[in-house]
Amino acid sequence: MAFSDFSLADLKDQFHVAIREDATLFADSKPAAISELLSTLLEDNIPLALAIDTEKARSEFIIAPIMAEYRRMWKGKISLFSGVEFPVDPQKGLSGTCDFIVSRSPEQFYISAPVIVLVEAKNNRIKEGIPQCVAAMIAARLFNEKQGNAVSSVYGVVTTGSLWRFLQLTGNEAMIDRAEYYLQDVGKILGILNGMNGIV
Repeated sequence: MAFSDFSLADLKDQFHVAIREDATLFADSKPAAISELLSTLLEDNIPLALAIDTEKARSEFIIAPIMAEYRRMWKGKISLFSGVEFPVDPQKGLSGTCDFIVSRSPEQFYISAPVIVLVEAKNNRIKEGIPQCVAAMIAARLFNEKQGNAVSSVYGVVTTGSLWRFLQLTGNEAMIDRAEYYLQDVGKILGILNGMNGIV
C-alpha cells in the first residue's frame, strides 16, 4: 500500500483521523506580491502547459515555477523537494513519492522537517487527490515525531496546476478548506503558502 492507495475511509479506520470537509482555513490570508520573473514565466508557460495538457507539463510549467517562487520568498530559510520518495512507514502504507515537499530547514540535500506536502491531482480531479495528500501529511507528522521536530500542524496542497485546494492536519483532525483557488489568484495561493509557513 502507498499514499495513493488510501481512501478517506481507510485513513479514518487505520489512523483514527477525523475528516472535516467544511473548514475555513485561509480566507484571511493576504495575497503575496509576485515577482516579475514568475509573472513572465506563467505568462509564457500556462498556454503551453494547457495545450500539452499532461500532468507532467502542468507540474513542470505551472506548479514548479510557483513553488520555486515560494522558496525564493523565504530566502534560503526553507528547502523544497520535488518527486522524492518518502518511505516513512511502508508497513502501514505510509510510503510513496511526493510531488513536492517543503521543509522548515535550509538543508537541501535531505528532508529534515517537512511542513507542507503537495500532491498533483491525477486526471485533473482534485477530490481524488485528497486522500493521498492526507496520507502524506500523516507520514510527514510521523516523520517529524521520529526526528524530534515539534511541528504543531502539517499542511497539504492538492492541485491540478490550474486549481488549488489546501488542507491542515492538527492532532488527529484533517481539515479540508472548503474554498478552491484558481491560478489567476496566484498571489493569494502564495499568500496562503506563506501563512502555512508562519510556524517556521
